[in-house]
Order: sequence, then C-alpha cells, then structure tokens
Amino acid sequence: MSSKTLSPSVLAPAILFPALRDALVKLDPRQLVRNPVIFVTEVVAAFVTLLWLLEMSGGTGAPAFSGQIAAWLWFTVLFANFAEAVAEGRGKAQAESLKRGKADLIAKKLLFPGQPGNNGCEIVPAASLRVGDIVLVETGDLIPGDGEVVAGLASVNESAITGESAPVIRESGGDRSAVTGGTEVISDWLRIRITTKPGESFVDRMIGLIEGAKRQKTPNEIALSILLSGLTLIFLIAVVSLYGLALYSGSDLSLAVLAALLVTLIPTTIGGLLSAIGIAGMDRLIRFNVIATSGRAVEAAGDVDTLLLDKTGTITFGNRMASEFLPVDGVSEVSLAEAVLLASLADETAEGRSIVALAKADFGLTEPRIVGNGTTTIPFSATTRISGIDIEGRQIRKGAIDAVLAFAGISRDTAPREFLAAVDKVARSGGTPLGVADSGRLLGVIHLKDVVKPGIKERFAALRAMGIRTVMVTGDNPVTAAAIASEAGVDDFLAEATPEQKLDFIRREQTGGRLIAMCGDGTNDAPALAQADVGVAMQSGTQAAREAGNMVDLDSSPTKLIEIVEIGKQILMTRGSLTTFSIANDVAKYFAIIPALFLATYPELGVLNVMGLASPQSAILSAVIFNALIIVVLIPLALRGVKYRPVGAAALLRRNLLVYGLGGLIAPFVGIKLVDMAVSALNLI
Repeated sequence: MSSKTLSPSVLAPAILFPALRDALVKLDPRQLVRNPVIFVTEVVAAFVTLLWLLEMSGGTGAPAFSGQIAAWLWFTVLFANFAEAVAEGRGKAQAESLKRGKADLIAKKLLFPGQPGNNGCEIVPAASLRVGDIVLVETGDLIPGDGEVVAGLASVNESAITGESAPVIRESGGDRSAVTGGTEVISDWLRIRITTKPGESFVDRMIGLIEGAKRQKTPNEIALSILLSGLTLIFLIAVVSLYGLALYSGSDLSLAVLAALLVTLIPTTIGGLLSAIGIAGMDRLIRFNVIATSGRAVEAAGDVDTLLLDKTGTITFGNRMASEFLPVDGVSEVSLAEAVLLASLADETAEGRSIVALAKADFGLTEPRIVGNGTTTIPFSATTRISGIDIEGRQIRKGAIDAVLAFAGISRDTAPREFLAAVDKVARSGGTPLGVADSGRLLGVIHLKDVVKPGIKERFAALRAMGIRTVMVTGDNPVTAAAIASEAGVDDFLAEATPEQKLDFIRREQTGGRLIAMCGDGTNDAPALAQADVGVAMQSGTQAAREAGNMVDLDSSPTKLIEIVEIGKQILMTRGSLTTFSIANDVAKYFAIIPALFLATYPELGVLNVMGLASPQSAILSAVIFNALIIVVLIPLALRGVKYRPVGAAALLRRNLLVYGLGGLIAPFVGIKLVDMAVSALNLI
C-alpha cells in the first residue's frame, strides 16, 4: 500500500464526482441525524423551502428573498456533506483495490494435515476456510487467509499490503510466522494454519477502516458534538424567544429571516467539518502505512508520554547474524570455523544458517558429506540450547555458553581466561556469545550480532524532542541490553523482561497518569500491546501481536510512532483550531444580522452596521451565503490538518488564538462585505 495511492487531490475526478453524489445521498435525514448541527440546518432549510412555496403560490411575502435563503441553506448542508464525502472518498479507491485483490481467492486445503508431505489437497474457495484449517501455499500462489506458518520456509511478496517491493521471509516458529491473506508466495512452500474467520481477516479490517463511513467517533469528538448540540439548542431557544418577543411587540419579523438567523448563529462551520477532520486524520495515518483499529488510540497518540519498544524485530532486525569467530589460545580460526560448520549442520534456525554462511564466505569451507553409521547430528533445541555432531570419535557442540560449559564439564570458574574474555567482549558489544566445544575442550566463541535498524538513533532523538521518553524492553541480560540501548539511542531499557514485567511496567506508568505507547511484534508482547494506550504491532509480527494492538504498522518500523503522534496531535489541533475559528466568526455575523432584524423597530441599532451593508435583506442574505461558502474554503484545511510544530502548550494556545481566533474574527467582516457588494451589484435583493 503505497502512500501515493492514498493521497489523490481533492479535485481529482475520482474523488470529486463520487463525493458530489454521496453528498446528495447523505441528505437522507436518517444519516444526517448523526450530525445534530447540520441536521437542524437541513430541517430549517426544508422549513424555509416550504415558506417559499407558500409565498409563491399565495402571491404574498418576498418569495425571491426566501427562495434565495432556502437555496443557500441547502447549499450549506450539501457542502457539509461534501466535506465528509471527500474525506471518505480518499480511501475508498484503496478499499476497492483491496476488495478486488481478495476476491476469487482459492485454497489448497490439506485433507490429512497430520501426515508428512504435501499430498492430499483439495481446491476450495478461500471464503469456505475455517479457523484451524491447514492449507498448502506454493510458489506463485496467493495466501488464502490470515494464519500462522506451521511448516516450511518461503519468500513472500507483501507489497499489496505494505507497498514494499522487497520480499520477506516467513517461516514456522518465532516471530516471523504470521502471514496475511492476499499476499503471494514467490519461492518454496508453506503450510499455514488459518487463524481468522471469513470476513474478519486483516485485509477485511483494513477495508472497513479505510472506508471512513465505518469510523466510530472518538471520545473527544463525541464531547465536542455534545457541546455543539448544546449550543444549537440554546440558539434555537433564543430564536424562538425572539419570535415571541416580535409577536408581543407587534414587529413584522419574517420567519425566513429568523431561520437565517438561527443557521448563522449555530456552529455550522465546525459542525460541517467535524466528521471530515476525524476521517481525514485516519486517512493520513493510512497513507503512512499504519492501520488503526481504534480512533481513540489515534487521538491518545497525540498525548503519549512514554514509548516502550521490544528490542528483537522492532529496534533490531530480529535475526541475529554471525559476525566473527573468536578462538581461544592454541586454536586457529580455520580450525574453529571447521568445527562450527560441523556443529551447525543440523541447526535450521536463522542463526545456525548465518553461522554456516560465515564459515563458507570467510574461510572458503564447504559442507562435508556426512557418511557412515558412526555419525550422529544433534539438531538445535530450545530445551537444550545446543546443536552439534558426533563424528569420528569427536563430540562437537555449539550453543549457549552455560550449555556448552556444562557439556564440556567445565565451570565458569575453571574456564580458560581468554574464553571468558571473548564471552564478555561479545556481550558488552551488544551481541550474543555462543560457545564451541570439542568433547571436553573449549575451542572458542561465536559472535552473534543483533543488527540495529539503520537511522533509528536519529528517529529516537526526534521522539525525545517531542517530549516522548523511549524505553527498550528485552529478555537479554543487562550488559547486552545496555550496549544495544546505547547504540539505538533509547532513553532507558528494561532487561531480562518477562511478559508479566512488561505489563507491570505499563500499569505503573499509567497509574502515574502517563499515556503509554508500546511497539512490539512477538506473541510475548501481546499482553503489553493490549494494556498500552497505543499498541502498535509490527505487520511482520505474530498474529497474536497484531490482534492485541490497536494499530498495525505495515512497514514494521518502530519509530513510525513519530508520524502517529504527529497525526494524533494534528487531529486535536485541527479540531480545536477550526472550533476557535467557527466561534470567532459568529461575532461578525451578529454585526450583520442583528441590526438588520431590529433596525425598523430600533433605528439606533444602525450604528452596529459597521460593515456598511447595503440593506437589511442584503445583510441577511450575505451572512447566509458566507456561512455556506466558508465551509468550502475550509475543506482543504480540514483534510490536510493543521501543521504540527513541537512547541509548548502555552505557545500553541497563543498561536491558535492569534491565527484562528483573530483570523476567524476578521475574515467574516471582509467576506460578508464582499458578498454584500456582489449581491447589490447583481441586484439579487
């Protein structure tokens, strides 16, 4: 999913014409009632339209005036609907593309999944798969549904989801076992256990989130909607009271004029743009290749204080790679490399394969042919933490330091000094040391390096400038953790962390009133991702992690939180700025309409006509026209969002009041005056 596909121009025909159609569809009161301010505007528009029809048929009143008022009130409603439709339309094209991508998928369902080999398949529609089914996916096949790899290793093209052209490796076990429906296997084969029901896959959730109409309102948005509804009710009561006062005093006050007064008094500007602001914020997040399952989380990201990041797969690439062999005194590097190569022949882990690759590349070794009944290979096991081979009377082992020492019958106190020095050197550099032994003799140490993702230190510095504290959590020992933390540039680290400790850390921080974001990719990160206010799971991670988080980063970049935080702040700032503007521009409308309403009864109110508007009718019509057009003018700002700047709250408030408060006060005086001049020049009144 590239950002280019999700950022078309508002004026692009693919956005504009469907949005115009949707704006008309949204006139349905059953849809519009979700937006009380614009719903009231629609009711008033219908009422004034009825008055116009009565005046036209009865030959009384001023049908030309009430007709224009009715038309512009309908335009106000349409423009508000158009703003929301444009915001929704920016993602619908991508949603349609994803729908086409998952349509007509088929699956090779294994009939006898418990048996070895890949025989016994039946071709079934992907939609018929159920949780727990095992499917076979081979070179060139599309993965039929979300699942976990249970066997095999393959390159997978996930560009349809992530927008990245480089394939990724998916394999059984570890944190690289999750696969997504609709992605393509480009080499080898996989056996996949389906983990989601039809219609509930990751792509299905993406489609639902991209289609802005399905976005639920956030708590802040709900609170603002309640405030706007309250203001609308207050102004409705005030206008009805004015009509009663006019009847009591015998003033001739037109219902069309009162209707115009109501619509210009209620906060139609922010009411018309409120939904568009939220939807556009979600759209901006999607354009950064982040899918949020919760609008609440997007806004919470704007106030995050602390970011926790799992080390493996998040800060580092995850697959530790062999970088050097460190022999003890009396052992040559070539002899150590030969022993390491033999000990790694049965090690199918990524680390084991990297050790074999290093022995071949740096020392020109080739894998020996293992023949004879006296040869036994020992595969790597998470229980023994060791692998090796018994060959020609030799017992060669490679693995965790403690396991290798125990195999050799040597304690740390009696181990050679140069061996312990090599172990300490690797650990202090942030790597993982593996020991190598031949029977009872220690040969040396393998340096497995956890590679930090490039550019990550600068990104953490940017987070620090935003006031966000970064904490790395890892199961590594404190020495190794400190080295990686220093290289990555995080503020703090939590070493030897269990899932329970991660969870406790987040809860303690939250108890102190801080908002916590967590980035992770493994099953052991799932509890912390679920507890965090903002849980960002890596797309490359496990299904459990993606289900637990409330966001999924399709690029698997831990520092993507910078963009997430900026977008969260943008949503809050844009909503606050446009609310400030909406309230401020009501002041100018008062100077336009109130003198026009009561000028005949109270001539002294003419002094309030500071804009020098041509006539009471012209003033009222100009205010209504401006009220509609200002929504159109502000649509690009609502969609783009107010630019985030890392400044303090006080400076931000001053800028907001200066730009949007003062601007909202001045713009209507200028705008209404210009509209009044046009109305007078065209003799519309």
